[in-house]
Amino acid sequence: MKLKEFNHENLFKLDGDIPLLRAVPYGIQHILAMFVANLAPILIVAGVAGLGEAQTGTLVQSAMLIAGIGTLIQLFPLWRVGSGLPIVMGISFTFVTVLTGVVATYGYSAAIGAIIVGGIIEGVLGLFAKYWRRIISPIVAAVVVTAIGFSLLGVGATSFGGGSGAPDFGSPQNLILGTVSLAACLVFQVLAKGKTKQLSVLFGLIVGYVLAVFMGAVDFSGFANVGLFALPQLMPFTPEFNLGAIVSVTLIFLVSATETIGDTSALTMVGLNREVREKELSGSIACDGFVSSLSACFGCLPITSFSQNVGLVAMTKVVNRRAIATGAVIMILAAFLPVISVVFSSLPEAVLGGCTIMMFGNIIVSGFQMIARAGFTQRNIVISALSLAVGIGFTQVGDLFAIFPELVQSVFAQNCVAVVFLVAVVANLVLPKEPAVDEVAKPAEAAPVTDADEEDLIAAGA
Repeated sequence: MKLKEFNHENLFKLDGDIPLLRAVPYGIQHILAMFVANLAPILIVAGVAGLGEAQTGTLVQSAMLIAGIGTLIQLFPLWRVGSGLPIVMGISFTFVTVLTGVVATYGYSAAIGAIIVGGIIEGVLGLFAKYWRRIISPIVAAVVVTAIGFSLLGVGATSFGGGSGAPDFGSPQNLILGTVSLAACLVFQVLAKGKTKQLSVLFGLIVGYVLAVFMGAVDFSGFANVGLFALPQLMPFTPEFNLGAIVSVTLIFLVSATETIGDTSALTMVGLNREVREKELSGSIACDGFVSSLSACFGCLPITSFSQNVGLVAMTKVVNRRAIATGAVIMILAAFLPVISVVFSSLPEAVLGGCTIMMFGNIIVSGFQMIARAGFTQRNIVISALSLAVGIGFTQVGDLFAIFPELVQSVFAQNCVAVVFLVAVVANLVLPKEPAVDEVAKPAEAAPVTDADEEDLIAAGA
């Protein structure tokens, strides 16, 4: 069958007219760039929560469904929710650290309740973004992204060893699986060219999974009764509303909003060659929040914009909403195929850890790059040094928070991202705006809050 001819220039226009079949490859390209990162947070948090394979498989289904729905709302806004831009949404890595703490302390149901409340708060704040977004300066966003990377290193190392509470944690088998998976990612990253480098994590997972099969480390029991078709479950967990969990998660929603501001701003610059509009920014944050609440109704984690897909737009310049929408529809259809969920839920933790540990390191490097672009003025150096030192240092000595009420301890004692965010915002508001005379370097020209190039793997998602 001969494919219908079309004007390729329409790929570089938001509403260009392109045939459906010609749009599909560009949608699939975006799915491949984010597929693993969309599911990895679910597997990590579910492992800490002690959920079984069946429950984890259901959550993986929901993750694909929510990613597709969120992307469609960003592409084609509902009222003031959504940006109308080619933003791809997925489950956020930003929340992994705080949610692993919440599920370990209060249980998975408390995490679901906190996500519902926090998502609504972020959604409402998004509708009024023009009144508050100026307090999130580039340097604040930069140190927060850096802190997220540092906070995830322990999560990745735990997975590398076999997962929290695993009876064979640190066993030779787990270390071999993690090392081989990591090596496969690195080899692919070095040898692959162009946009195919974005598939290095997927390649590592495949190599690690095959090795795990030969080593007898894969549990195939989940495949026994798998059906061809299944509906994602609505409300698989009854929400519990714990104040400490709600405050902790809501603070990270504010962090997520800063990442969304950056991704949206960067996308309009690299894809449309213009500054972001207030309406687009507001709708993007509102979508981030409200769809996260919807995600929790399916037992899933918060959703956010994915920076690696912004990087893909920067590389290809394809911004056609119809093309990217085909990818969102494919994700939704995949959510009804339980075999995909079973495959990912049977993935050994060590394989996941080997593939994600480098991703988390990339987040730290992205944060350093963002600090450099914000400019090494004396003011920015003080904000960075103070927030990172207090946030990362104090949370490693939890007893420092012993004199505070239990609510404050539950929010900040083990949550370096929340502390870094709070200290950075306060310092940004208090310190004089004019740079000191002995500034280390001239401030950089105004830049997007976040990077949009290919190196920002999982910065949001990040």
